[in-house]
Amino acid sequence: MNPELVRKALEKVGNPNFLVNLLSRRVRQLNSGNRPLIEASPTLGAADIALLEIVEDKMHWETPEIPEEGDVSPRKRRSNKH
Repeated sequence: MNPELVRKALEKVGNPNFLVNLLSRRVRQLNSGNRPLIEASPTLGAADIALLEIVEDKMHWETPEIPEEGDVSPRKRRSNKH
């Protein structure tokens, strides 16, 4: 994977964990036969193609909203009694 592409894609996505999930799904799609959304050189690997698709705004995604600390209510514990 090209580190420069990773840096640029991370700037677009914002969250490294979300980027990993986005990349792994797209690489899986490319490896199973889906066509790239960009004109890609035959020497590029699936991960680099996916990164380029993100950098060139060819992929669209919605980032999940992360609740604020005060917005989350505590979970109730389940009783182990039967």
